[in-house]
This record gives sequence, structure tokens and C-alpha cells, in this order.
Amino acid sequence: MESGVRRITHTRLIDHDGKVREGDFLLLEDGSFSPSTGDEDVLETIDGNDLLITRSLQNWHTHLPMTLNRSMGEGLPLMDWLQTSIFPSERNLTPELATVGTRASVAEMIAGGTTFACDMYHFPGSIAPIVAEAGIRGIICGPTTDWPPSEDDGSDSGRALKELDSLIRSGPLGSGRVEIGIATHAVYTCSEEVLRKASEMSRELGARLNIHTSETREEVAQCHERTGMYPIEYLDSIDYFTEGTVCAHCGWVTKKEMRILAKNGSHAVHCPVSNQKLACGGTMSYPAMIEAGVDVRLGTDGAASNNGLDMRAEAKAASIVQKHDHWDASILDPIETWQVATKDSSDWVTWDLSDIRMRPRGREGRRILSNLIYSGTRCMDVFVDGAAIRRDGKTLTLDEDKVSLELEDAAQEYYSEI
Repeated sequence: MESGVRRITHTRLIDHDGKVREGDFLLLEDGSFSPSTGDEDVLETIDGNDLLITRSLQNWHTHLPMTLNRSMGEGLPLMDWLQTSIFPSERNLTPELATVGTRASVAEMIAGGTTFACDMYHFPGSIAPIVAEAGIRGIICGPTTDWPPSEDDGSDSGRALKELDSLIRSGPLGSGRVEIGIATHAVYTCSEEVLRKASEMSRELGARLNIHTSETREEVAQCHERTGMYPIEYLDSIDYFTEGTVCAHCGWVTKKEMRILAKNGSHAVHCPVSNQKLACGGTMSYPAMIEAGVDVRLGTDGAASNNGLDMRAEAKAASIVQKHDHWDASILDPIETWQVATKDSSDWVTWDLSDIRMRPRGREGRRILSNLIYSGTRCMDVFVDGAAIRRDGKTLTLDEDKVSLELEDAAQEYYSEI
């Protein structure tokens, strides 16, 4: 992947401020941009007449290999879905299958304009290299306990913990684009000992923590019955949180817990499509989170519970469900929605402005961003660190046709014993 400065002419560009700019622009290797005079030394000049340039999307909650599980257990609520559909199939998971599932997910994300994933799944040593080789960014969080767990006495060999420790100490992959983090599934699947050990490891190694929190009413009620505290309160009581802990879902959270998240500098990840599809009932309250000072991000969850990894569609769902739940159409307007979906992105993507779904553009392009979020269009180009990983609607770092066939074959193996 050759990196360098690219000039895009006669185009439109939207940066984090949501303002539509028109003209000729240089996309610089450090992630910034500047107007072009036309005489700069560039790697490539692109005709942008039918293109829209924006920051890339960021997916803050994924289970990348779960493309293997897409459309499994349709119509089941979360716990039934996990116990009867997901957990049994995952016992067949191997590092090789995790690689195939990850490759398919990454190809899907690139095709949708996403250049970052915060992942939580088994076999991070199989996942991280695929993410790095494809040219995107990631925090790949692996578990601290064996998979599958012992069916006899529930004992743990400590092998996964040693492997995770080694991966973290080995340092980032892909010239620093991909780091290894620590996954603790949830308070209902991890003992206090496991949660404390993960937190200690995070502090010692400077690795990111990742956990599912308060996804269902049942989870919250069980935690309160067992500990006298709600999940985020409980985690705080055992000194679990470290800087930048990623807390996925947060659909059943009290205002006190929101203040705990803010105090600890945690990221609360809104996953509206997955939560609605699994009938979780509770929806993260975006206005209350923002009022409490919590950093809110967006994520798709896995392709199994969401059926897709389209962050543009996730942004649309987030905007709509927040408006609906709070009876307030002003919440998450197009600019703020896009800011949440692309927060911290230093990469660029281009979208097809000639698509009928992007019309009408409105005076001075005022409808363009709304059209992109609520109507959609094709992702044409993806640039990461100045390198093109997708051009003219074709991903360069992965062969989508080959990846599709590999996924189909792997799925047959994955389900062979179910």
C-alpha cells in the first residue's frame, strides 16, 4: 500500500465540523487536509466531481469472527439466543475459522467506509494480523480465560491469560494501527477474581479494557440481587475501571452510573440495531449520558446480532431511536450524529454523489449529510495513513470474491457438529 498526498478536484468535503466545503483539496498523510492550488507534488489526482469526502466511520463494538454466525437464531431474545444458538456453535470455533470470519468482517467494513474496530472475541492472535494486513485500525481485545471453558469443573488453565499477556507485550501491529486489549465479557460471565485480574493487567501493561455492561434488564436485576449494586456500580466498587475502558450497550444505566463512567473516562458504546433486534428493551439515553459528561461512541455489535457491520446504518438507527425515545426530533441532528459516528477518525473516505439517494443536494449542499446518513450511497475510496485501501468501489487489500467463498466454506465446517 503506497502512501502519499492525494489531490481530489471539483469536489465536496465534510470534516468533523459538518460544514460542506467545495473545491480542490489535498488529503495529507497525517490525516489533515488543505485546499489545493493545483501545482503540488502529489501521488495521484482524482476527479471528485461526483464524490463526497468525509472522515471515516469508527465501529466501537464488534465481534469480528461472528460473521460466521450471521442470521443465526432469528427471533430469539438475547439470553435464549446466546444459550441455544451462539454459545453451542462457538465451541467449534478454531483460530483458523476466526481468521476467515474476521477477514469477511473487515472486507465488509472497508466497503462501508469504516476504518476502525474495537473488537472483543476469542483468538485475538488470529484477528489482529488480519486487521493490520487489511490496512485499517483496531483495538483487538482478547479474553483472559480459556475457550471453550472446561465442562467438567469450570477450572481454567491460564493459557489464554499467558497468550494475551504475550500479545500485548509484543506491541502494536500494522505500524501502530492495531493494538491488543483485554476483554472481560460481562459481570454475569466473569467472576470478581477474573475482573480484578483483567484490571490489574490493564494497569500494568497499559492495555485497554472492554466489557459488556447493562445490556438487559435481567442482567441488571441479577447483579443487584447478588451484590446489592447495579453493574457499573459493582465494577466501580472493585476498582475495575482503567482509563478509556470501553463499555458496550449501557441500555439500563442509572444517572449515578453515568457519573461513574464519566469520572473514569470510560467510553459508552451505543449499539441501537443489535439491542432493538434482540428486544433488550432499554435504550442508552444519549442526552443523559452527554449531560453526565460521558464519552459516547457507536458500534454495530457482531454481525450475528446485527446482521451487518454498516456504521452508516448504525448512525441512522441511533439518531432515530434517540429522537423516538425522548419525543424530541432535535436530538442527534445530522451533524452531531456524524460527529459521534466518526469521532477521532484521522482517515478519509469518499462516497458516490451521483447515486440517486444523494439527490437533491440542496442549496450549497445543505442536504448532502442528511442524505448520506438517512438514505445512503456507495463507498468509493478509503484512505488510511495516506494509503488507498479501496479505490473506485473496489477494496485493494482484500479480494472480496475470494473472501466470500472462504466464508461460505468455513460456515459449513463451523456448523457441521450442531
